[in-house]
Amino acid sequence: MRWVAALWLLLFTAPTPEIRYFQFERPVAKPAQSAGQTCAVVDTEIFSHATAGLVDLRLYQGATETPYVLRAAAPVASTSQSLPVLNLGKTGDQTVFDAAMPAGSYTDLQLNIDGQNFLATVTVSGSQTQTSGSRTKLGSFTVFDLTQQRLGRSTVLHLPQSDFRFLHFQIAGPIAPQNVTGLSVLEVPASPPKYVTVTQTATGMQKGHDSVFEFTVPARTPVDRIVFEPGAQPSSFSRDVQVKILPVARPPANDSTEPPQPVTATGNILRVHSVQDGHRIDEEHLTFDAPQVDFDSPATWTVTIENGDDAPVQITAIRLEMTEHDLCFDAAAGDSYTLYYGDSALEAPQYDYATLFVPAANATEAQLGAETANPAYQPRPDTRPFTEKHPALLWIALVLVMLLLGVVAVRSVKATQGKVS
Repeated sequence: MRWVAALWLLLFTAPTPEIRYFQFERPVAKPAQSAGQTCAVVDTEIFSHATAGLVDLRLYQGATETPYVLRAAAPVASTSQSLPVLNLGKTGDQTVFDAAMPAGSYTDLQLNIDGQNFLATVTVSGSQTQTSGSRTKLGSFTVFDLTQQRLGRSTVLHLPQSDFRFLHFQIAGPIAPQNVTGLSVLEVPASPPKYVTVTQTATGMQKGHDSVFEFTVPARTPVDRIVFEPGAQPSSFSRDVQVKILPVARPPANDSTEPPQPVTATGNILRVHSVQDGHRIDEEHLTFDAPQVDFDSPATWTVTIENGDDAPVQITAIRLEMTEHDLCFDAAAGDSYTLYYGDSALEAPQYDYATLFVPAANATEAQLGAETANPAYQPRPDTRPFTEKHPALLWIALVLVMLLLGVVAVRSVKATQGKVS
């Protein structure tokens, strides 16, 4: 039985990394005498040549594998918490209400307001108690719905960072108490996210009333958000945007495989800088989350800005961006390191270093050098089971077994008939 167990381990043990089986390499440039925690930004080129999820990345000092951690530099996503509206009513000609805030700090608030075509000023103050004590004014904010002017809607209040236990609201404008249906607080992470540009363009084409921009994104390269940089004109606009993604590689015409379906998503870009009825409005929403796709081939991204009957928005750039990824490790002074990848047989490494990793505020910054082919590269030997290498032989064996069983069955019948007679 021991030889059976040994054969089982031989067949099913995961392949181990070896430098000769990696197709690509990148030198890691760092200050020569620096030591300790060192981090380098993983650029977009690696994603298209590494295995999906970057599971085949390995770092070596000479011939020795060096543990590392791969981390996304973006913070945990913001969360939204709904809050009840308290003491909703009227004071004079203003709608007023209070809200009990969650513990901790907060900034942006979202008012839920029913109705269209309104413009109002919301004055917000804070206190540590609901009914007594002094109140601190946090600011006055414009909320609007300019649907009739095709300039969108915003009911977000951009407060300074605050931690008052209670907030008090006064709304001056055409918003009655019954129009206020709720309030949400956006809990924003302390550190801003970091992004890396995957591709960008300022060149598009006009198709009827639409402005169309096309991009080619390399295989397995993630895109997390789309950023629009409009020109000076028009100064105020609201445009619906459609994103369509389709892999470049498609099955041939005589292939029965169903062609891939495009992935689509819609959004809106908005810029309003104007004074209306004495209210100053400065609002911009020029970024939205990209749809998540996972293609093993390059993909064409088509971004369409729907202008309607308005003049097209001048675009100085549209960027497809992904969250920044850092590769961090403990470097020794004087040692040089090389990053290898391009071995699809490997699974993700399991390092204690990654499990116990604590980011250092003063980590050394390193740079990845240019990608080159690994001069020692050789393909891995084919370790697939015999039946996977030669599937036709399996079918031949099955046919022979069936024929053999048929012959045995016929002989058994004849032998039985002979005995009877």
